[in-house]
Amino acid sequence: MQPLQVPRERLGLRRSAMAGLTLAVAGGLVGLGWWVLRGDGWTAWEALILLCLTANSPWIGLTAATGIIGLCLRLAAPGRADVADPAGPSTCITARTVLAVCIRLEDMDAVLPPLWPLLRDLRAMADGGDRFVLAVLSDTPDGTAADAEKTAVAHLAAAFPEGAVLYRRRSGNAGYKAGNLMDFLDDGAAEAEFLLALDADSVMSASTVRRLVLQMQADPGLAILQPTIAGHGADTSFGRVFGFGQRHGTRIWATGQAWWQGPQGPYWGHNALIRIAPFCAHARLPALPGGGVILSHDHVEAALLHAAGWAVRVLPEDAGSAERHPPDLQALFSRDLRWAAGNMQYRHLLRRADLGRIGRFQMVQAMLHYALTPLWFALLPLAAVNAATGGGEGTSRTALLLLLGGCFLALNLPKLAGYAETLWRPAGNHRWRLLGMMGREVVLGLMVDAIAAFDRTCMLARLAGGLGQGWEPQARAARGLSWGEAGRRFGAQTLAGVLLAALFASAGPFALVAALPILAGLLLAVPVVVLTARPDHSHAAVLRTAKLVDRPIRSGLAD
Repeated sequence: MQPLQVPRERLGLRRSAMAGLTLAVAGGLVGLGWWVLRGDGWTAWEALILLCLTANSPWIGLTAATGIIGLCLRLAAPGRADVADPAGPSTCITARTVLAVCIRLEDMDAVLPPLWPLLRDLRAMADGGDRFVLAVLSDTPDGTAADAEKTAVAHLAAAFPEGAVLYRRRSGNAGYKAGNLMDFLDDGAAEAEFLLALDADSVMSASTVRRLVLQMQADPGLAILQPTIAGHGADTSFGRVFGFGQRHGTRIWATGQAWWQGPQGPYWGHNALIRIAPFCAHARLPALPGGGVILSHDHVEAALLHAAGWAVRVLPEDAGSAERHPPDLQALFSRDLRWAAGNMQYRHLLRRADLGRIGRFQMVQAMLHYALTPLWFALLPLAAVNAATGGGEGTSRTALLLLLGGCFLALNLPKLAGYAETLWRPAGNHRWRLLGMMGREVVLGLMVDAIAAFDRTCMLARLAGGLGQGWEPQARAARGLSWGEAGRRFGAQTLAGVLLAALFASAGPFALVAALPILAGLLLAVPVVVLTARPDHSHAAVLRTAKLVDRPIRSGLAD
């Protein structure tokens, strides 16, 4: 099979346009920052503020450019799910596909229920249903948990013909999830051509899986194909609101990104269909210097496949593809620590010749998502000190508000563009409900951004000190947080907010009011965490998210 060939001229023009738009937004923000800060002269604090803004401007520009292009594409192609130009699908399933879910110390009462209807519906299809098998790949250590896990899978297997459900458990955890999956593939992978990679909290519909399989059958140069991923089963207000914003933003982001990255797209590690032969031949993870294990495997695997000439694509549609978002801020930041530890490892790989150029760029992008945070958060204390020492007295208030609004708009443009698309063509009479949910998400998102910037800054300091390098199971279900627990975990954010508010207040009411939308997250960190983490297991709340799994975003409320 020959890898997919894409006209370089078209991709080159798209990438040049993307670079130009990114630079235009970044340059505009830096120019606006220079104009605002110069005032009656420069202070050392203002020079540092401009330096931090300049360092972050390429990332902000890329975010805004992706949102602009994504929105334009989606509005120009209403009703199309293939705005990323994938090849047309064939009509009959001929390939054997193994649905592989990797687990380690997971609650099987949560893992198995979504897999049963998926396998049932796939095997009920008239055209090739018997070509689907399920494999549960465990890294759970010996003990009662492993015994219970094996029993639960056996009960599931009893509902299907012999050989339809496989169970495999390693005694160790070498290579974590990526090592588990590659070991399974090396053992034969149930003699399949394709593998659907699933996480323990993945939920996918049979219609979406069928579409992916037909798409990959039709394109022999395609190594990985995946849809975007919505949230499901949210049982806290944080999970619902976070998932609402995430879903709208991800769809626009994936659309804009697919436009210029083409067949060299990202891989997110789950809810993705993989062509086994090229994956085994080219996507084996290299060892880190000193023999360490790569934690964030997905970007590396995509880069290796790019370099070998294979296509990796994302379909910017999430109907029928979902996962569980973190139920609270503490769980979100625990996941962030794992991701940051994995992403920062990429610095050891960027010079490798066996990684594609776009793949390396994606890895740099993943690193900068965390590495730039200290410089972004530094803008707040630098502005506070500058205001308290009289440095902002000559600053135009109108220009300052314009700069703050411009940064907020650029950073949140994919999500806001997703909201605009949904409001442009809502189904039914949901516009006012949508606006209410969007308003809640924007307010919570603004507060969470401030808390996250502080937390990630501390997180990078921990990683630099060699802490937080593990890869523990993810918290998925609501449990609630006590005021004492939240106070111990987020008290530092509150203290920082109080100190910064005092500095701004010393410069006058305007300085405090202008900073308050950002400071509010720090000042209210503890109550925000506690109140949004309260479990809500009501039937209505569960249905509101469960119905999303196989429904397009335009059909109404997304959460």
